[in-house]
Amino acid sequence: MHLRGTGLPDEQPLELWIRDGLISLEPVPGADTLCESGWIVPGLVDAHCHVGITYGGGHEDEAGAVAQAEAERNVGALLLRDAGSPIDTRFIDDRDDLPKIIRAGRHIARPKRYIRELGIELEDDRTLPEIVAEQARFGDGWVKIVGDWIDRSVGDLAPLWDDDLLRDAMKAAHDNGARVTAHVFGEDALPGLIAAGIDCIEHGTGLTDDTVAMMVEHDVALVPTLINIETFPEIAAGAGKFPVYARHMRDLHARVKQTVGNAHDAGVRIYAGTDAGGSIVHGRVADEVASLVDVGLSPTDALGAACWDARRWLGRKGIEHGAPADLLVYNTDPRTGPDVLAAPDIVILRGRIH
Repeated sequence: MHLRGTGLPDEQPLELWIRDGLISLEPVPGADTLCESGWIVPGLVDAHCHVGITYGGGHEDEAGAVAQAEAERNVGALLLRDAGSPIDTRFIDDRDDLPKIIRAGRHIARPKRYIRELGIELEDDRTLPEIVAEQARFGDGWVKIVGDWIDRSVGDLAPLWDDDLLRDAMKAAHDNGARVTAHVFGEDALPGLIAAGIDCIEHGTGLTDDTVAMMVEHDVALVPTLINIETFPEIAAGAGKFPVYARHMRDLHARVKQTVGNAHDAGVRIYAGTDAGGSIVHGRVADEVASLVDVGLSPTDALGAACWDARRWLGRKGIEHGAPADLLVYNTDPRTGPDVLAAPDIVILRGRIH
């Protein structure tokens, strides 16, 4: 195939060919021209989703996991960072018609300190480094730990791990070639995680000026999952037994725009993730991009957070010679809004049109 259009983010004329599922920047004789104009970008990235968790919580079966992956593909999300799944989704790797998944194994938590039956619950928290190493070997270069969750004994969010244990856990992951990310809603868990060498923070609604500065100093990325933060008032409404926790969640929700905007202004690298699976349906990366614009990213930077920048961060190629032909073509500039971004006119996955 042969494509001609406008590339992003540079907005320059772009011409490329596809042969044997790969991009060629050199002409391929006899190629059929697929488009003469339009906007051409690499496949989108959902940098925080959960293929294998049912909507509402629980374990998906294989057919359900496939349906979730198809929902992502249909909106142009062709690369997924699965930030914790209770099932082994490696069977999806055998499907050329489904997005590539970068797995973080299972969530690592403590008993009664995360959603039941989704993660590995450590009865002895001293085994954290050992389990982190195990999940690092199981995953695709990432490990996911639960940094904070409601502690019913105090009635509010609280850290799960002490700082020394976190340092040992980060070393265990890094020694096994994996990066570490953590679920964090509140403020208190962040300093220990960042100082221990965490690579990424998920949600990050409790960031302060001090912890933002720490993230910049240590080059820690942020995936704020803004469309998931919209569920905080609902979570608070269901937490009548824990009024302090409920107030805390409402406060975190109320100031999230300023929180993430401040992190962006300070230079924290931000990437788009929806937290699909559980309370968010799959296929909403365009809404997350729109939310990033709402907190202060430019339309180009917000799209990059779900496209070329996210691919580079995850070690995957974009539009370059010899890269897998995972491409989207839009008749209208995809930065126009979520309705356009969620409906690519052409989806090409590994050189095949879907």
